Amino acid sequence: MITITLVLLVSGCSSSPGVQSGVQVKTSNDPSTTIPNRIVIPGLVSLLNDPPETFHNKQIALLTNQSGVDLSGIQNVDRFQELFNRQLKVVLSLKAILSPEHGFSGKFGRGESIEYSTTNDEDIRIYSLYGKTKKPLPGMLEGVDLLIYDIQDIGVRYYTYISTLGLAMEAAAEANIPFVVLDRPNPIGGEKVEGPVLDLKQRSFIGFYPIPVRYGMTVGELAKMIVGEKWISPVPELIVIPMDHWTRNMLYGDTNLKWINPSPNIPDVETAVIYSGTCLIEGTNISEGRGTQHPFKLIGAPWIDADILTEKLNEYQLPGVDFKPTYFTPKSLPGVAPYPKYENELCYGIEINITDQEAYLSFNTGIAIITAIYDLYPDQLTFKNQHLLWLLGSEKVLNSLQDRLPAEQVFQIY
Repeated sequence: MITITLVLLVSGCSSSPGVQSGVQVKTSNDPSTTIPNRIVIPGLVSLLNDPPETFHNKQIALLTNQSGVDLSGIQNVDRFQELFNRQLKVVLSLKAILSPEHGFSGKFGRGESIEYSTTNDEDIRIYSLYGKTKKPLPGMLEGVDLLIYDIQDIGVRYYTYISTLGLAMEAAAEANIPFVVLDRPNPIGGEKVEGPVLDLKQRSFIGFYPIPVRYGMTVGELAKMIVGEKWISPVPELIVIPMDHWTRNMLYGDTNLKWINPSPNIPDVETAVIYSGTCLIEGTNISEGRGTQHPFKLIGAPWIDADILTEKLNEYQLPGVDFKPTYFTPKSLPGVAPYPKYENELCYGIEINITDQEAYLSFNTGIAIITAIYDLYPDQLTFKNQHLLWLLGSEKVLNSLQDRLPAEQVFQIY
């Protein structure tokens, strides 16, 4: 067990829209690091800056992965360990680490069952919540006073970290302990909402709440909505440690924060934006680009004519996007894309290039790609109906695709 001490880490931060040049932040490597103008201060750093009395002398479990870092890119667990060595005032004991899909290190592939319960070098128990167990068991929270969630979300309904969030909140309520969210930015912005609201008849681990696909909230805001709407039962006492200087119109590039891949196939912010539409391709027999250097940006199959598909999609004149013909060969990438569709086969299709991120409609783009391919290749395209239904969250939208309605008509359904 590690005892952790939380101290004042950031000086001069306020709730004003920006931070003035020259504000100093203490880090483990450089005590005089300067915060850039308008840097967003994530909830982790806000907590370390000013821990409320609720946190004093508590034993904690931390639900996190590789994305839970401070301003210098140092992981939350390491910061807690380091702070213990300073032997200062506010003492916490880290009892356990819980990890979502892709594991604590983020190196496991999509859907890969993770069945471990192990310890790190400091004898902290690490439990997987993506295998036979997806909800923390009572024994995992034994002796724990607070369950803390610190993971970078991407603002998309079918990203399983937020399903893990809800199950962990239920477990905290059942254990009669508060649930704490260390808030982080929605990297694809807090103003745009897209896609159908999930019909709860289609609820699954890849779609847990009645929210749109692109839901425009931070994970802290989502947690408040989950509690307020009672989408889980029971609901815990919820504490959200807010960010400083984040505004709804920000995209991740505006935050001046370092991008840490939240999962193996989201290597950059542009991919996160595109993913909220092209993840729908998972529910078909088309390659969504897994097994390439550009997952979700490359869409194709061996039987597609790249030039014809590109021409058809560009005729739609979708806002903020340009399509280019391309070809690619998916390769099995352990921990990133094991056994991708059409492994080692040459695929032809399109590359998605965002030309105006504010105008770009990611979900409409995903729908348009499916409808265009179905129009051109009705005998080759097949749907994985149950999986696609879970992603869409709407039987009406699935039926419209199966009926080969034009994209413009499908857009009107959600």
